Amino acid sequence: MTETMKHTLLFVFVGVMILAEGATDFLFFSGSWNSALVILNMGLISAIMAIGVNIQWGFAGLFNVGIMGFTALGGLAVVLVSTPVIPAAWSSGGVSIVMALVMGALTVVSAVMVTKFLPAGKLRTAVLLAVLIVGFFVYRAIFDPAVGSVEAINPALQGNIGGLGLPVLLAWPAGGLLAAGAAWLIGKTALGLRSDYLAIATLGIAEIIIAVLKNEDWLSRGVKNVVGLPRPMAYEIDLQADPAFIERAAAFGLDGVEASTLYVKIIYALMFTVVLLALLWMAQMALKSPWGRMMRAIRDNETAAEAMGKDVTRRHLQIFVLGSAICGIAGAMMTTLDSQMTPGTYNPLRFTFLIWVMVIVGGSGNNFGAVLGGMLIWFFWIKVEPMGILLMELVTAGMAEGSALKAHLLESASHMRLFTMGLILLLVLRFSPRGLIPEK
Repeated sequence: MTETMKHTLLFVFVGVMILAEGATDFLFFSGSWNSALVILNMGLISAIMAIGVNIQWGFAGLFNVGIMGFTALGGLAVVLVSTPVIPAAWSSGGVSIVMALVMGALTVVSAVMVTKFLPAGKLRTAVLLAVLIVGFFVYRAIFDPAVGSVEAINPALQGNIGGLGLPVLLAWPAGGLLAAGAAWLIGKTALGLRSDYLAIATLGIAEIIIAVLKNEDWLSRGVKNVVGLPRPMAYEIDLQADPAFIERAAAFGLDGVEASTLYVKIIYALMFTVVLLALLWMAQMALKSPWGRMMRAIRDNETAAEAMGKDVTRRHLQIFVLGSAICGIAGAMMTTLDSQMTPGTYNPLRFTFLIWVMVIVGGSGNNFGAVLGGMLIWFFWIKVEPMGILLMELVTAGMAEGSALKAHLLESASHMRLFTMGLILLLVLRFSPRGLIPEK
């Protein structure tokens, strides 16, 4: 069997599993097209995140463990771009918040300029401390009252500055730009670190981003969440109130609720597929270009690349920004799919380490492997829990009712998800160390 045939069959296997989820009510398959489309849509988004990580790690060897933070910034972009403007918030404190943020940025820039242009010594230390202390107190004096004013406006439903009221599809590239900007700032300071220290730094910065989103209600409503975000198509309840849509659904033997749910998810699946294919094509063209060959040369031997005149730090920053931007786009797509921004749900297990499992299992350095890993691992992530319950019921079938061991095993079935992810990772590393579709 040729390598191309083998890789094609792997994608066919994933497709058959998703089709079986929709068409078959057997064992752990639900027999629900709604469930199959949910898995497909999140699998497509996960594949996009995996491409972003693969660009950073597979192309350049950058160990980024801050994926969660860039994904969250993509979600924030949906809130800032697509939600309606709140005039009362801007008139009461929105302008002051912007002024305070500008003041904070000027303080940082001034501190950098002092460090750069004044010679080392007591004078530079005194001036630097004066700039930082004065800037901090001025910033807080403007910022705190403005935030209090904004968060006091209808806190049950608003309490934030709102957005620009633009079409939600514009939030997807905006999410990429916001994540790219944050990646540039992070990369300017952290990319000089060795791979293990870079991982620690990016993980810590991602946690800082999530902490800001959870606590700054004026920006993202914090843990109160932003719900009812605009969609690129109608909500299901609006479709169910449309007589023409109900009539068309009846022609296919579907009721309004089922038809509206499937219709929305199918439209999302088509949109996500277009985005995935576009990013995959661009990643492949980049990989095959002289730029892609240069990045892999830097990955394999930085010293030799520097000897050939390549600016390694600049190229690392470049690819760090590109990969993070793709994760930001995926984060904006996911928030649009959910129609809500929930900062409390972002956690490293789901939005960082699971994406790394997808890249490693699929094949580091291979974009098609990243897509395969994203789809395959997400399917198992969702379906392992019912599989675990079924397995535990089978194992405990002969045990007496009321047995403490039986109760413990049944309660522990949900943890099969983590066990299975580790098992899959170990098996792939043992029998196919370079992934299911390895780098050529």
